[in-house]
Parts: sequence; C-alpha cells; structure tokens
Amino acid sequence: MQLIGTIYGEVKPTEFEILLINPNIERGSYVKIDHEQYGWVLSKIDTIRRYISAEDQEITLAKAHAIAYKGEKSILVPKIPFKPEERVYLGDRKLIRQILGLKKSKTNNIYLGLLEGHNLTVYLDVHKTINKHISVLAKTGAGKSYTVAVLLEELLDKGIPIIIIDPHGEYSSLNYENDDLESMEKYEIKPKTYANKVTEYSPDIVVNPDAKKLAIQPRFTLYELIEIMPMRLNDVQKSIVYDSLKRLEGKEYSIQDLINVVRMDDRRTKWKVINGLETLRDSGIFEGKAVTEEELVKKGHASIINLKGLEPKIQQLVVTKIARDLFEAKKLNKIPNLFFLIEEAHNFCPERGFGEAMSSNILRTVASEGRKFGFHLGVVSQRPARVDKNVLSQCNTQIILKITNPNDLRAIGQSIEGFTPGMENDIRQLSVGHALVVGECVEQPITVDIRTRKSRHYDAARFTPKKELEPGMIDKIKPIFLKEEVKPTKKSYWDKFKSIFLKET
Repeated sequence: MQLIGTIYGEVKPTEFEILLINPNIERGSYVKIDHEQYGWVLSKIDTIRRYISAEDQEITLAKAHAIAYKGEKSILVPKIPFKPEERVYLGDRKLIRQILGLKKSKTNNIYLGLLEGHNLTVYLDVHKTINKHISVLAKTGAGKSYTVAVLLEELLDKGIPIIIIDPHGEYSSLNYENDDLESMEKYEIKPKTYANKVTEYSPDIVVNPDAKKLAIQPRFTLYELIEIMPMRLNDVQKSIVYDSLKRLEGKEYSIQDLINVVRMDDRRTKWKVINGLETLRDSGIFEGKAVTEEELVKKGHASIINLKGLEPKIQQLVVTKIARDLFEAKKLNKIPNLFFLIEEAHNFCPERGFGEAMSSNILRTVASEGRKFGFHLGVVSQRPARVDKNVLSQCNTQIILKITNPNDLRAIGQSIEGFTPGMENDIRQLSVGHALVVGECVEQPITVDIRTRKSRHYDAARFTPKKELEPGMIDKIKPIFLKEEVKPTKKSYWDKFKSIFLKET
C-alpha cells in the first residue's frame, strides 16, 4: 500500500482534509482510509492547495470526501467521521471497482476508456447503460461525436441493432479503420472496420451518393398524416384528409394517388391539403421501393439514416415516420430490441420555447414508454438546455463532457437526481475527451478518459474515405506507368515538312 498522507484538522462524516506527503497525487485521485468501524472506505480528492506555513515550511493540503464502503449486502455511505491523523493510502483496483460498480471483463460490457487519474479500464454493464436510455451531452469541440462513436462500436461488437439519425453524415466513418496506431497503444485496442455491419440510407442520394435510397411506405393513420403535414389543418381540412384516406383504405397507394383523391373533393379548402401533400411528395422520401422495419433493424447491424443536405422540416419528417413505424413494429415484436440514436436532438425534440418539431411527440412517447418494449433511446446534443426536458430526464445514464454554458448546466442539473454544485464544477473543468459518467451503470459518478476509436474519426476538414481498389488492380496498372516505355509515334507528313522548313530558314 502506498501511503500518501494523514487526515488533518476537523473531520466530518464525509468531508475532511489530508496533509499530503506525496507530491505526485492529483486532483480526482481515489484514496482509501481504514475506518475503525466500517473498514476500508473509498474517498476522492476534490481540490489540492499548497502554501508556506508560519514556520516557513511548504504544506500541501487536499480536500477530500468519503464515497462509500462495502457493507455485508450493499455499498454504504459512512456516517461516523474518521479518526484525526488517520493514515491515508492510494486506492487499490479491487476497492475502486467494488465501490464504483465497475466490471472486470469486456464480456457483455462496454469498454468506455480509463478511469481518470488511474490506469484502470472502465467497463460498464451494457444493459444498465442503455436499457433506460442514455444521453451524451457536451459543448462543441469537447469530443461528443467521438464518444458516441466509441459507444456505437461497443454496441455493434455486442450484436445490438442500432438506428443512427445522422443529420451531418459523420458516422459513415465507421466503415474505415483508424490509422492512429500510436494512440491505440495506451488503451490496448486494435484498428477495426465496421463496413460489414453498417448500411447507410439517405432520402437524397445525389448529395449522399454512397448511401442507399431511403424510401418510406406511405401508410398513414389520420393522426399520423395530420402530424407530419407541413402546416396546421382546420377541422374541415382534417375531414377532407379523413375522407380521402377512407377511400384508399386497404389499397396500395402513393402520395400522388392520395393527392388525386383529394382533388375529387368539392370543398374549396382542399387546396391547402393538396399543397401540403405535394410538399410530402416532393421530399422524395415516399418514392421508390420502401425500406422495411425488418431491413433497418437487424442483430449486430447499424442502419445510418443520413440526412445531410435535407431541409430541417424534411429531416423532422423522416425522423417522425421512422421512429413511429419502428416503435409500432417493436410493440408488436416484429423486430428485435434496438438502440435508437438521435444526433442533434435539440432539433428533433426541442424544449418548449425553442421552437416546435413534428418529431417531438413520438420522441416523447419513446422516451417515456420505449424501455418497456426494448426500444432504447440515445440523445446527443451540444445544447442540453434546448432539448425537451421530458425526454432528457428519462435518460437514466448520462455521459457528460465539458460544458460551460450556465443554462446548459442548469438543464443537466434538473435532469440528474442528486446533482451537486461540485459536479457542476467538475463538468466545467473537464479536459477534452474526458467525460463524467452518471447513472445506474455506476454506483458513483466517475470521470473517464474516453478510449481511442477502433474506426476512423470523422473530421469534415480532412476526412476522405479510402476507396479500396479491387484485388489485383495495382498489379494491372503499375506496369503501365512504371515499366512500359512510351513508343514514339510515326511522324506525319507535316512533321517531316516542318523540320525541313525550320532547318532551311
């Protein structure tokens, strides 16, 4: 055991100071103290300060708090203070794992990274992490999308079906191996491509040529169609929609077929309905062979819904229809349990007062009811304050990277049970790539140094997919450029004449 100091001054049940003798101890380090009644108690150093005493001696004091100890049946918080001047030791792996609830093996667990300040791998129980939904929150540039990709890699390795709502087309980088081998050594991982486990879909394959055409079957209830219409309808217009759907009930139809039926109505207000239906038709998401729920949700497979290049309203329309269709299919047990990830969630389920999105209602429903049916939600945003609080508060696991905006910190505090000012300060001071993990997947909040990705990270400024040449192509083309000599072409009559003319002149 490594002695680092002794308890100093006034001692409270969960708060105390340590007179440090080891200058290498850092803020955030885990330490242990042998309590006369509880045995070993795990504690954490919150702050460290150095000063010169009246006797001209340099003193280093650390402020710490007691986390918990292992009781007979559960993890408990101490209620009796430590003895003054009790010895303090650096925390050991076994005690840290026990008290923080960290798993020992990769099997059926998520390898997120290393515990900050300790060379200790962080494995989280996969079911406790996503079963009751998860949120990943951070300000721009803090490593949010990188952390999400690490989570996706782990879920794919565990065979969990994934749907990724990708507004910017950044998750197609899962198809390519990471070439940053040096950074992988620290986390003991190897490069990996997920190309055989990922299918990318997009309504706009002109902007996204590597994606498959996403087409959705135009099958609506009255409520669904009214909800996804790009404008509000009055009661008469709703009646027109209802009558038109009734005429097509039980038939295969397109949006154009529905428009044609509406045209037959005698009421003048039909033109607003037609205008809305034409907008849906022109979006392109109802044209072509429809992708089924069974095609989208497959074990060990991720379907990326690439919305890059689409207008916000059309993006919301796609999310609304896909989320509703998948939720209905899951309730009927037509598809396996799945993880539904929403990037830029503040655009698809905004908090009231920050606009309205047609996808808000279905996402609120999934957040509140999805866990019962195995429909697990992932909420990702750099503006937590703008995400619907009913959706955010349903996420029982939070992975929070650096955030400094007071409104965003306030929103996080309202969504996390037991949020303290100390946690708010921790979030402000997080380094890039480090995350505070809170929720049922850990016994206590922990700070994690997120591991390096196995697949390549997307960077809009430098990411260029490496398209593999077909086998043997290099061998075919190399001789042409490297070995074969270019044979001189036979001179034309003009070439001969020109050389004679130039010599004479």
